[in-house]
Amino acid sequence: MTNYLRSQWRSKRTIFLADFHVHSRYSRATSKDMGPVAMNRAAKEKGLALVGTGDFTHPGYLAELKEQLIEGTPGIYVLKDDPEGTRFILTSEVSNIFTQGGKSRRVHTVIFAPGFEVAEDIQRRFSFLGNIASDGRPIFGFSAKDLVRIVKDASPDCLVLPAHVWTPWFSVFGAKSGFDSIEECFEEQSCHIHCLETGLSSDPPMNWRLSALDGYALLSNSDAHSPSRLGRESNVFSCPLTYKDIMLAIKDPRSGLEGTIEFFPEEGKYHLDGHRTCRVRFSPDESRAASGICPVCGGPLTLGVLYRVESLANRPEGFVPDSARPCVHLIPLEEIIADAFGVKSVTGFVRKEYRRLIQIGGTEMDILLWKEVEELKSFVPERILKGIMKMRRGDVHITPGYDGVYGRISLSLDDDDDDAIDQGGPSINERRCIQKDLF
Repeated sequence: MTNYLRSQWRSKRTIFLADFHVHSRYSRATSKDMGPVAMNRAAKEKGLALVGTGDFTHPGYLAELKEQLIEGTPGIYVLKDDPEGTRFILTSEVSNIFTQGGKSRRVHTVIFAPGFEVAEDIQRRFSFLGNIASDGRPIFGFSAKDLVRIVKDASPDCLVLPAHVWTPWFSVFGAKSGFDSIEECFEEQSCHIHCLETGLSSDPPMNWRLSALDGYALLSNSDAHSPSRLGRESNVFSCPLTYKDIMLAIKDPRSGLEGTIEFFPEEGKYHLDGHRTCRVRFSPDESRAASGICPVCGGPLTLGVLYRVESLANRPEGFVPDSARPCVHLIPLEEIIADAFGVKSVTGFVRKEYRRLIQIGGTEMDILLWKEVEELKSFVPERILKGIMKMRRGDVHITPGYDGVYGRISLSLDDDDDDAIDQGGPSINERRCIQKDLF
């Protein structure tokens, strides 16, 4: 991330960040704090203008949403108690487990609804097909294409986003239960699929290697299960903040989808192949050499995102299609602080320093993305500032994730580096974007 990229995004008439894929406390393994009030507070700290509600298919949660939210602009909601705060858009993830083409399939999608009335209609339709009260992310036995049909019958203004499309277990292209193309999965309903979620373990440059994906907008979201995870991936828009305009920008990125903010994909927990139980982590070449078998126990390896991308790719690494939108890779500020303090997790001390920086610097994204180094020097400790600037240059060391184990990022803050607080030149991905004149 460079001055060039930051200034180009900031120069747009209106810039806002949106994170669509999140979960409420009604989903399993999710923080009890995940609700509109806590999400509003965390989103303001992060610098997100728009957040998905998550889980509107759950009857209890939808009732809470209707009680706590009011419509701000058409299809976009705000807290009754904080109408100038974070905007919300109605979203919900669904899991479909079904048989198609003689194989067991497991596909996750995120549904967008334009208002409470439509959300209630979708909820009513789903209630006849499964237990929508058992989990914020309901599980159904019908196909992904039938899901699209049901949702579009409720309202043509709904959007269906295939979620984390490369993860092994529950996705369109997943090695364990997926398909080799969007058309194979959604069949006659494919015409209603306009966008794909890259997931934490892949990023746009990986997806650009497939020409079949050129016609789809690539979105990046946090899939947050706790407030602190909001915004770890997000989308940059320059359109008016209404449901209609956001849908238009997703279907035609030239109308206001400016790009995405990404995890380093190696940090995702399914980037490489492996077997967590045996602590085996393989590159795709190593997995192919081992015929996909764990050398320790003889069981099958979990083939990760990079393996599947390489299996389906018809372009070399580094290819940038004309339809590409630029992206930048960030490390959450709490992780940078923890690295600077030499701790492996977010402790109370790390959280205290995070809040101090936010109180002075505005938002997390202001600190990580927008503020110039001279301003940061006035309130950011030297080691943390060094970490931020290393991250902006992509000067990171990553132990890649595999088989459900998150990767780990090191910023090597103890290395001698006189230029660590220099703005640096563009990263390789940014050079590709500049060469393609994506701005």
